[in-house]
Formats: sequence, structure tokens, C-alpha cells
Amino acid sequence: MTDAPDPDRVVAGRYRLLSPLGSGGMGTVWRGRDEVLRREVAVKEVRAPAGLPDDEVARMYARLEREAWAAARIAHRSVVTVYDVVTDGGRPWIVMELVRGLSLSDVLEAEGALTPARAAAIGADVLAALRAADEAGVLHRDVKPANVLIANDGRVVLTDFGIATLAGDTALTRTGEVIGSPEYLAPERALGRPSGLASDLWSLGVLLYAAVEGASPFRQDTPLSTLRAVVDEPQAPPRWAGPLAGVIEGLLRKDPAGRMTAEEAERGLRLVAAGGTPGPGAPVGATAPTVPLPPGGGSARHGSGYGAPPPPPPRHHDEARRADGDRGDGGDGGDRAGTALVIGVLVLALLVAGLAWKLADPGGDDSGGSGSSASPTTAGPGAEPSGEESGSPSPSASGTSASPSPSPSAEPEQSVRVTVTGAHTRYSGVCPPPEDRHPAVRASFTVGRLPAEIRYRWVSDQLDGVVDEGWRTLTLPEGGGATRDEQVRLSLEDAEGALEGSVHVEVDRPVEAASDPVPFTVMCEAPSGSGEPSPDPEDD
Repeated sequence: MTDAPDPDRVVAGRYRLLSPLGSGGMGTVWRGRDEVLRREVAVKEVRAPAGLPDDEVARMYARLEREAWAAARIAHRSVVTVYDVVTDGGRPWIVMELVRGLSLSDVLEAEGALTPARAAAIGADVLAALRAADEAGVLHRDVKPANVLIANDGRVVLTDFGIATLAGDTALTRTGEVIGSPEYLAPERALGRPSGLASDLWSLGVLLYAAVEGASPFRQDTPLSTLRAVVDEPQAPPRWAGPLAGVIEGLLRKDPAGRMTAEEAERGLRLVAAGGTPGPGAPVGATAPTVPLPPGGGSARHGSGYGAPPPPPPRHHDEARRADGDRGDGGDGGDRAGTALVIGVLVLALLVAGLAWKLADPGGDDSGGSGSSASPTTAGPGAEPSGEESGSPSPSASGTSASPSPSPSAEPEQSVRVTVTGAHTRYSGVCPPPEDRHPAVRASFTVGRLPAEIRYRWVSDQLDGVVDEGWRTLTLPEGGGATRDEQVRLSLEDAEGALEGSVHVEVDRPVEAASDPVPFTVMCEAPSGSGEPSPDPEDD
């Protein structure tokens, strides 16, 4: 079938094709009309590649019919709704809701890279869709910007479960077969190993990286070299992800067992979308975090094998709009810029004139000594200058503003940023708590340059004795990551009754810093006969 609309073409005697919406490797998606319910729909036409053997065609069509059945099991606002699946001309046609808007790939192409907050908001909705699919036993296996729709009303929809499989069902996938877009494929899928939700989370991490950086981290010249990069090469750390960097790096761990969980990722994404900065959830040494760029735009060491200097930051759509001026008030953005330029030129002219006058005036230092006075000596008409005034300038005069001060070192100053997150911050039950519900706190330290040695301590407010408040030393060596995590559990072995307070971190070397406090509420109950903790709906 061609991509030209045929007004007389009605699929299964019910769905009239109106115009093509897009094409891909699995066929064409049409805007159609349901003649029975009189509503517009999206109709996916499945087409087998030319030259494919008949048995392969049958297997492909069976897979696509399973797609509709799998997607129809998922009830979530961020998953495209499947209305029907029909067979026409010996091929399956999938009828779905029509989402009016643009794909994320179209948005990136039109607007450029997104801000971290906007990318996080989109990623959080995609992740919610993946979690809903996982609960229904469905894996997507092709998460990429082209399969994420941004509706005109702002809704984010994950679509095209065209290569989705039901968890545990391998009847339609041969061993060793690789399905999906290579640059978004998880390493375990590229190697033909068992996969699960963690593999879709990897693809989400690549999508987030591409959203804020403007390109995926693994794209190469050929599909084979791309797969090799996915499996063997470390990705270049995200340079413009800001507070989203920790989530991206947590999702892009090559070992699925060490990958950030869906719950951790969704918390981090929601926080970044709201304007916050989450602390990385990785254990110590689990990943090599980003080394911040030094002031002045110098290159950052990331040990990824990418030798090119960092590109200029991608121009976000919102920033471009601000840079061009807000045309909503009559287009005066250019006038404001011109006014600022004129003022700047006038100020510069005054400074140059003042400097010339100072250098030309022989009476610039009437004290003959310290040069601390800025008032010139005024002589009357015909007066002869004194010997001091006619002589050479004093050493103090030549040592002031006439000589430029030494340029500061290009090496960035040391800085330490520390953020703290808590786990199971509301606990009620027997003490000490069981391992899977034990309250704990994790601190993330990020330094401005390496190497660094940090002296810090945990501080508990109204929770005396639950953590060791002695000073500790953390070393970040040259060539390592600029971020390191430390975690402690609250000591509740001898705790009784209600405990309520907070825990934070203080740093006194190499600079002073402190984190925001994390509140904890613990209710230690007397052990029951079974010794099991009582359920607590507020336990997080």
C-alpha cells in the first residue's frame, strides 16, 4: 500500500484512512475515521519488508497482533489506548486513540535540547507508563524520542508497543535476535541476554541524555559500531544535564543489577521537574559521576575516550526565547539591548578619559609618599611646579592602579556541595527494624576539583545516639569521580518509644558546607508474639 491517502479505502469495513501521520520500519500510521462510532482514530498499517520469507512474515504479523493485545492490557494516561485490532488483506491493522501533537524527536529537532526540568517532567511520565506496563507484564523494548508523543494539551504518551513482548513469553522471539533501535538498546539486550524493566529504564536514560545534550551518547556511524559502544564503551558524561545528571548516570549503568530502580528514578525525576536537586542514589563506587566543568569553559576530564573538547551548551528553547526578547509587549527586546549597549559604551569612554587624565597629570600624588590621596594639586597661573612635582613619580604612584595586578590562576577554587536523602524516614514497628525497612540516610558529596579530602560528620537533631557524630574523612583521588556517596543506618538497637528529629551533614574542610536536614519519625513498639513489625502505611 502506498502512503497516498485513498478516500475510498476502508479497513475491515469500518475504518476509513484519511492521511498518513508517519512511517517507520514496521509500517505506516494513518489518521482515520471510525465510521461506526464517528470519531477520528489512529490506524497502524503493518507491512512486512520486501523479500521477507513467508514464515518470517507470518511470525512478524503474529508479533504485531500480540502488540495490540499487550498494549490493550495497560490502563494509564501516558500509554496510548488501543481500541481494536483487525485483519485486512491478510495483515493486522491496529486501531488506537489519535493523539494530536508532536513526537519528542520532532520537538528536539524543532526546538533543540530541553532544559533539565522539562526533560525530567517528560521522563517522569514515560517512566510512569513503563511501570504501568511492567505491572501488566509488558515490556516496551523500544523507548526512544520518536515513540514519545507530546500532546497539544501537554499530556505525554508512550506509544508504539510494536516490538513489545509479554514478560516470560519468548514464543515469538528467537534466541539471539536483536529487536529495537541500536543506540537506545540496553547492553544486556544487545548481548541477547534476559531483560526486564531495567532494560527499558536504560533506554529511558539514553532518551533523557539525548533530550538535554542534543544527541544520544552511543550513536556511531554504523549499527554494529553503535552496539559495540553500547556494550563496551563508557558514555561521555552529560555536560548540560545539571540536577538531572545523577538520574541519567544511575540509569546508564551497564550492569542491570546496579542500575537505578524505577522508584528511585521516578522520585529523582519528579524532584528535578519541580526545580529541586536530588542526591545521587548510587552506592559508593557504583558509577563514575560527572566532573564539573572548571570556570572559564575548560574541558572536563571524564575518561570516556571522547577526546573532543566540550561543545557550547545547547540552546534551550526557553533560553532562546528569552535571548530574542519577549515580543508579547510590542517587541521592545531589541530596544532594551540597544540601550544597554549605549550605556556600556558611555561608561567605557568615561573610564578611558579618566585614566588618560590621570596619566597626563604630573600632580597625581600630592603627598610625595604613600599615594593614598586621589585629589590632584592645583597650581595658579604661571606657578612653577615644585621639585617633587617635576621629578619622577614616586614608587608608590607607580605601584598602584597604573600597573595591572597579576592575573588570577586559571585553576578553579575548591568547593564542596553536600545533599542528603533518607530511606524509610517514617518507621513504626519493633526495634531494631528488619533489614528491608531500616531507616537510613545517604549523603552525596560533590567537589569542584580533584583531588580532594573532605572532613565531615553526621549531626542528629533530637535523635541523640542514632548516628555516630564523630568527624570522618573522605578522600576523592585524582582521576576519579567528583561525586562520592556515603550511607549510614540509624542505630535503633536500644531505642524505645517515639523518636522524632532530623539528620544532616556538616563539612569543615576543605571549605565549610552543610546539607539540608532530613526528618525522621520512628515509633519503636514492643515486640509482638510473632516478632513481625506492624504495617505502617506511611513508611516510605
